Amino acid sequence: MHFVRMRAATAAALALLAAGTLSAKTLVYCSEGSPENFYPGINTTGTSFDANSQIYSRVVDFERGGTNVVPGLAEKWDISADGLTYTFHLRKGVKWHSNKNFKPSRDMNADDILFMFERQWKENDPYFKVTSSNHSYFNDMAMPKLLKSVDKVDDYTVRIVLNRPEAPFLSNLAMEYAGVQSKEYAIAMLKAGTPEKIDQEPIGTGPFMLVQYQKDAIIRYKAFPEFWGGKAKIDDLVFAITPDSSVRWAKLQKGECHVMPYPNPADLDVIRKDPNVTVLEQPGLNVGYLAYNTTKKPFDDVRVRKAISMAINKKAIIDGVYLTTGIAAKNPIPPSMWSYNDAIKDDPYDPEAAKKLLAQAGFPNGFATDLWAMPVQRPYNPNARRIAELMQADLAKVGVKAEIKSFEWGEYRKRMQAGEHQMGMLGWTGDNGDPDNFLHTLLGCDAAKTNGSNVAKFCFQPFEDLVIKAKSVSKPAERTELYKKAQVIFKEQAPWFTIAHAVQLKPVRKEVVDFKLSPFGRHTFYGVDIKQ
Repeated sequence: MHFVRMRAATAAALALLAAGTLSAKTLVYCSEGSPENFYPGINTTGTSFDANSQIYSRVVDFERGGTNVVPGLAEKWDISADGLTYTFHLRKGVKWHSNKNFKPSRDMNADDILFMFERQWKENDPYFKVTSSNHSYFNDMAMPKLLKSVDKVDDYTVRIVLNRPEAPFLSNLAMEYAGVQSKEYAIAMLKAGTPEKIDQEPIGTGPFMLVQYQKDAIIRYKAFPEFWGGKAKIDDLVFAITPDSSVRWAKLQKGECHVMPYPNPADLDVIRKDPNVTVLEQPGLNVGYLAYNTTKKPFDDVRVRKAISMAINKKAIIDGVYLTTGIAAKNPIPPSMWSYNDAIKDDPYDPEAAKKLLAQAGFPNGFATDLWAMPVQRPYNPNARRIAELMQADLAKVGVKAEIKSFEWGEYRKRMQAGEHQMGMLGWTGDNGDPDNFLHTLLGCDAAKTNGSNVAKFCFQPFEDLVIKAKSVSKPAERTELYKKAQVIFKEQAPWFTIAHAVQLKPVRKEVVDFKLSPFGRHTFYGVDIKQ
């Protein structure tokens, strides 16, 4: 009896404790997967960026819900007339988070900005190889060739000199990979012999501090009271890691989470009818595709690539898998993006013509290949496994035997970047609203190197010349003409079978106030409130 009473007393104490914390505003986001780590400089997946984005600030930022560049850690900047010198004037009094290993002794300053660049750029930096030396964004955007120097003028001024003008440079600095870490924390962890802690137990200047992370289960954050932009409206932010879209929807219905990404297209009718839920939607700045590894036989032959593209029934894939949430893709950039070339004709679905082309290429009886399918839902692909099965059935009709392969998400991405596949599905959500972010970052020669984001390993000089030139001219009309020509070459060379552009859909509970869709498919919670 005594024991039972004790238990009852404990329960009552816990209830009181809970009542005390109820005044704290908690927002739960049902995230679709675990981050790879807490260092944005070596990530390219939205899953990792979402987890990192809450913690760090950048030199400049995108306005909430838009693509305009606004001040971040730099409150203002000057650009020289020749477009080569950028001078950033940093905010004073920006505070760092702290944790059990480290208490900062100073505010953010120019040393931290230099550390962000040098850790990704200088091979002699002690942090260059910590966690991973694959700074794929930095390299895919050819930053090592672009940057001439990054110097500290004084504690609150940083001067960056470029080797050539770069139209998307400011937008590129607002992207996630450029999250700023504490140089002081890095030095302390290096001295302690645990340099990897800065990426596992992160410290930033962002609106939320990391409290706890349990892989495949939960990420807990707390609003940082001293955030330079003012404390967040919510007190606690929880990522409930929920890979299955139907489970995410069940949790949203019950109020166990407030925001969910990537609903299952088949659930949308029911979701739209729920009186407690609003479905936010806008055209997605994305593309889902099947990449042909152009360096591997038989995909080094453009006739084979074209034949495979004509053998796959794109309409059936979109009708059967995307339902109302996707539109057929013919270009590598989405139709909502400036410089989209609408004059391009898509390859027709024509199995007979595909067979003829395969015979001309020396494969009258087809061939065997692999076909990689992502293990997770992405903004541009609701069900890669199902699409792979439809593709496999279509290819069998022209004598091509495709074996479906998959790996855990982090592993999948790493192996595709290393070029292990013959054919593989991937996709992209734009990061800065500039066509360069698709056409050069995904299809340029810099990104075709091992571990780059150009998983077709496509390096074709006439295409390369156009996209490189388009970076260096500043007039949008000139850039548009170059990008339109590049899209023509892309279609002729067929490094990808372009599948679809997906509509961005976000079911959000009605008690959530002012959650804004990001054109880049990011999920950021600063500025969001919740009604009690």
